[in-house]
Amino acid sequence: MEGAAAGIRWETKDRTLVLTIDRQDSRNALDPDAHHQLASLFDSFADSDAHLVAIITGAGDRAFCAGSDLKVQAGLDRANLPSTGFAGLAERFDLTKPVIAAVNGDAIGGGMEIVLACDLCVAVPSARFALPEPRVGLAASGGLHRLARQLPLKQAMEVALTGRMFSAAEAAKTGVVNQIAAPADGPCAALSKALEMAEMICQGAPLAVQATKEMMMGGLDLPDLAAAYSASYPTFEAMLKSDDAAEGRAAFLQKRKPRWQGR
Repeated sequence: MEGAAAGIRWETKDRTLVLTIDRQDSRNALDPDAHHQLASLFDSFADSDAHLVAIITGAGDRAFCAGSDLKVQAGLDRANLPSTGFAGLAERFDLTKPVIAAVNGDAIGGGMEIVLACDLCVAVPSARFALPEPRVGLAASGGLHRLARQLPLKQAMEVALTGRMFSAAEAAKTGVVNQIAAPADGPCAALSKALEMAEMICQGAPLAVQATKEMMMGGLDLPDLAAAYSASYPTFEAMLKSDDAAEGRAAFLQKRKPRWQGR
């Protein structure tokens, strides 16, 4: 699976789908066509048996994504976004497969919203993060809800209200970034590190990986720990009955690598 349309490139690396925003003239900001293209690709990823992990990154070394393309007035209209939100990801609440942000440069506004919507994030040391919407008369919309859930409240308020840029090192301290790529690895350092992380994830059984995300994210939506423990998780139930669950036990006892089938 590979191709390019609307400033978005995509390719397959083993079981990982790599999505690259390639609109460098606008610092990889997204217009409506790019939003819808990404939404379609994430739809395909959700339904694909060939892919277990997705990585989203930006082209070049200046910007991961600078948010909405302000040169395109229609891009500011909520009606021109897909139902799954900014980049086809920000309001996609039923995706059980993990998504990694490989932040190759500045993640500004909607670019940071993409990062917050991903499950994991790798960034180059020079990357900067910000939600500067109040400085152009706007608010960061759904990104604010994710920010307040992922950062301590006063830190989230500082990011949201001041609109200031903060570094990859600061982002790592708050937990927005998991790992900082080594600068010596060049402009593709974040993507290389993200692919390493994706490879590690793909060593797990597909249903087990998806059940893990489903349970963690679904449990957070419930009012307390007791409710999270007693809730039903469809992918987890399917995992328990799967051939892969039996294969995992057999491989462990036989001291060999498991052969996952995804069922």
